[in-house]
Amino acid sequence: MSWQFQINQLLFIAAAMFMGGVIGIEREILDKPAGFRTHMLVAGTSALLMMLGETVTHYYSAPEGLSLQADPIRLIQAIIVGISFICAGTILRRHDREQIEGLTTAATILLSSATGIVVALRQMVLAAGMIVLTLFVLTVFRKIEIWLKTKGHKHRQEEN
Repeated sequence: MSWQFQINQLLFIAAAMFMGGVIGIEREILDKPAGFRTHMLVAGTSALLMMLGETVTHYYSAPEGLSLQADPIRLIQAIIVGISFICAGTILRRHDREQIEGLTTAATILLSSATGIVVALRQMVLAAGMIVLTLFVLTVFRKIEIWLKTKGHKHRQEEN
């Protein structure tokens, strides 16, 4: 592979990392277990692994015209399985409050991974759209969630 091709790949990985970082900033501001850097690395790694699948397939193709066949679905599956271990590490159960924390952060890590995969597939509009939708969910719906919890808390106080 030429150095121009590799630089092009690096630019796509940088784009994936930037998009993952945008999600990570929101998590960082809320002081969640996985923030800015984690989301950037997850998105960049996912993009890199997808691109490596393409590169390895090309590299090991036989010169006689026979080519190595890659299964992109299995590659995506392997990435998601690996990222799921990181996601699981962000989920905590608090025994003192009977609460589970970190589910949204785990979901954003998974989404950062998917964003990296989408960028590696050169679907930039789809990736950017997902970032916008994700930030909308994380900010607007967080306010709605807080409002609903406050309303529910007031309702329980009135019943007692």
